[in-house]
Amino acid sequence: MKFIKPKIKKQKPAGKPRKIGNRTIIGIVCIIAAFVVCFGVAPIVNRVSEEQVEIVRMKNTLVKGSCIGENDVEIVKVGAYNLPNEVIRDKSQVIGKYLTSDMYQGEYILPERLTTDVNTATDILGSLDGDKKAISISIGSFALGLSGKLETGDIISVIVYNSKDQTAFTPTELSYLRVITSTTSSGIDKADVTDRSQPVTVTLLVNQKQAEMLAKYEKTASMHFTLEYRGDPAIAQQYLNIQEQYFKESGNKGA
Repeated sequence: MKFIKPKIKKQKPAGKPRKIGNRTIIGIVCIIAAFVVCFGVAPIVNRVSEEQVEIVRMKNTLVKGSCIGENDVEIVKVGAYNLPNEVIRDKSQVIGKYLTSDMYQGEYILPERLTTDVNTATDILGSLDGDKKAISISIGSFALGLSGKLETGDIISVIVYNSKDQTAFTPTELSYLRVITSTTSSGIDKADVTDRSQPVTVTLLVNQKQAEMLAKYEKTASMHFTLEYRGDPAIAQQYLNIQEQYFKESGNKGA
């Protein structure tokens, strides 16, 4: 019997380690990034989005030059996410200020949209909002009208003299009024006068109550105008704020 020698299979040499493909690496990176977003970034964004802050928002639509009143704005809570840092959050920073552009109901307010300075009589008259009014009062004499020196933006008080009782007093309601303009007999505002013409009337920014008192005293007494302040509009506004506070505390809002 013939001996058959068994065949021995040759083993193939071990191959090189298989490399991880680029697609696999990209997939792993994406998975890690997804975990970071889901469990790291997303909760932070959600917390910021859910955070509520109080801001001042327009309650009414007002045109450029309008003076902002208490009823024109409101305090509301909104999400803090993506909210400008400079947005105004305190009502006291906007009440009594004037708009530099039209603003619409629901808009939040930035400082650059406000000013305390309305430079001309035309600007002031154009800013009347229903709460504030303009009234012209006759200047009884050269002296009574501060010798023709009243200017737009002056803060004055009114001394009332009653010849019947021979008494002089300054009503609290007529302290710290703003001069819109003084006008000559030809209807020319003092700022536009080019000759020696003197003003015969002064136009004041007032509320309803003040307008009624001035109309009454013009018929029944004489009025002497005293200059309280002229200069920085911000300081002038402080005088006007004192007057506004008086009406609020007395329960008489000028109606």
